[in-house]
Amino acid sequence: MNLSPLQKARYEYVPKLPGMLRNGIAEICVQNGEATTSVADQDKIKALFPNTYGKNEITFAKGANTSAAKKQVVGVILSGGQAPGGHNVISGLYDALKATDKNNVLLGFKGGPSGLIDDDYVEFDDAFIDAYRNTGGFDIIGSGRTKLETEEQFKVVTEVAKKHGLTAIVIIGGDDSNTNAAVLAEYMAANNTGVQVIGCPKTIDGDLKNEDIEASFGFDTATKTYSELIGNIERDANSAKKYWHFIKVMGRSASHVALECALETQPNICLIGEEVAAKKMSLSQIASQIADSVEKRGNAGNNFGVAIIPEGIVEFVPEFSKLIAEINELLAGANTEKFNALPDWDAKYKFIEQGLTKESMAVFAILPQLIQQQLFLERDPHGNVQVSLIESEKLLSALVKDELEKRKAAGTYKGKFGTLHHFFGYEGRCAFPSNFDADYCYSLGYNAFMLIQYGYTGYLSKVSNLSKPAEEWVAGGMPITKMMNIERRNGEDKPVIRKALVELDGAPFKYFAAHRDQ
Repeated sequence: MNLSPLQKARYEYVPKLPGMLRNGIAEICVQNGEATTSVADQDKIKALFPNTYGKNEITFAKGANTSAAKKQVVGVILSGGQAPGGHNVISGLYDALKATDKNNVLLGFKGGPSGLIDDDYVEFDDAFIDAYRNTGGFDIIGSGRTKLETEEQFKVVTEVAKKHGLTAIVIIGGDDSNTNAAVLAEYMAANNTGVQVIGCPKTIDGDLKNEDIEASFGFDTATKTYSELIGNIERDANSAKKYWHFIKVMGRSASHVALECALETQPNICLIGEEVAAKKMSLSQIASQIADSVEKRGNAGNNFGVAIIPEGIVEFVPEFSKLIAEINELLAGANTEKFNALPDWDAKYKFIEQGLTKESMAVFAILPQLIQQQLFLERDPHGNVQVSLIESEKLLSALVKDELEKRKAAGTYKGKFGTLHHFFGYEGRCAFPSNFDADYCYSLGYNAFMLIQYGYTGYLSKVSNLSKPAEEWVAGGMPITKMMNIERRNGEDKPVIRKALVELDGAPFKYFAAHRDQ
C-alpha cells in the first residue's frame, strides 16, 4: 500500500499520555475521591444497581502500585456509531496491558455487542494493533448496535467470558452503550462472575459529558471535518451568489456539533435546539426567523447564504416534541405490527388520526406528506422515532419558502430564494483523528486498563483538565451510575445516562448569541 505523506505521518504519530500515566505501571497509585450519587432518581437507580451504586470517584497519581498481580484476559468491543479515535482507545488499552505483563491477552469481539454473544473474536498482537494506530474508523473489529440488556444475553456473555477466562470487558460507546455497560457490570457483580466492566465515553454528538467527562472522543475531529466542508460551501455560495444552503449536521439530542461548527465557520443562520425549546418556539416562528434573515439579505441583493440545522431540531420544538412523544406511545408494543399491516397510507392516516390528541393532530396535518411518512419510518432500538431520518432541512426550507411567498405578495420581500440541501454525518465519523483525539483516546484506553488492574467495575474511564497540555491531564475513573436517571423508553421507565445539552448560560452559546446578528 502506497501511503501519502499525511497518512505516513499519522501512522508514525506517538500519542501523548497524562503525566501521571507516564511514570510506568509500577509507579501509578490510586487516590480516592468523593462517594457518588446518580444525577437524578437516586432511590430508583440505587435499587437497580445495589452492587455498583454510590462508589467513589478515583484519580491516578504517582506512587507505588498496590494492585494485585494477576494475568489479565480482557475483551473489548466497539459499540454504536463510529467516532474518530476508537482505534487509539484499543491501542492504549493494549499497550498498558502488555506493559504490565507481556502474557496478558486482549481479545477484540467483532461487530459490537453481538460479537460477545456470538463469541466472534480476534486475539490482538503487535502487528495487528500497529496497522490501526492513529487511524479513523472502527474497522479494526467493526461495531454494532445490539443492546446488552436481557437476562438471557447476560448469561450468554457470562459463558463466553468463562470460556476465555476473561477478567474484564471494556465497552467503547456512547450514552446508550455505557448504560448497557453499567447494567452488565451490575449483573456480573451480582452473580460473582469475577468479570469487571469498564466503559469509555464516545460520541461525536458531544452529549456524553458532565463536570467529570469534559469531552466525548471524536467530537473535536468531527466538528473540524464538518467545518471544513461548511467553509467550502460558504465560499461557493459567495462565488455563485444564487443559493441558500440548508445544512443539517449530526446531533440528535443536543446541538453541540451545530454550535461548534457555527463558532468555527460563522454562517448566516444557525439554529440551536436548546434555545428553541427554552423559548418554546413553534415551527412557524422558526421559519419566520429564518425568513427575516433571507429577506434582509435578499432586499440588499444577496440571494444566498448558509443555515446550519442540528439533526434533532424538530424534537426541541415543543409542539413537535409532543407529537413525537405521542407517536412513540402510539406505536409502543404490538401496535407497531398493527400499524405496519395496514394496506396503504390512507388507512395508516386514519389510524394516526384516532391515536393522537387534537393538538398534535393539528401539527401533524400541516406537515408535507413526505415528512408525515418519515415520522413513521422504522423505529430505533428503543421504539422511538428515528429523528435523523426526518429531513428537517427540507421541512424548514419549505416552510421558509411559503413564508417568503407571503411576504413577496405583501411587497416586503424583493429577492429570490433558491435552495440546496446537505446532511453532514458520515463524512466526519471516520476521519483521521486530530492530535487531540489521538492523544485523548489513547489515554482513555491506557487509563481503562489501570481501572481494570485496580479491580474497579461499573466505572467510566475519564481523563480531565483537557484544555491544558496533555502532561497536565488528570486520569481516573467515575462510576457510570453517577450520570444516570430514569427516562421513558419504548413505553417503559428505563435507567439511562442523561444526555448533556447545550447550556444557554455557558460561554460557547453566550459568545455565539452575542455575535450572531453581526
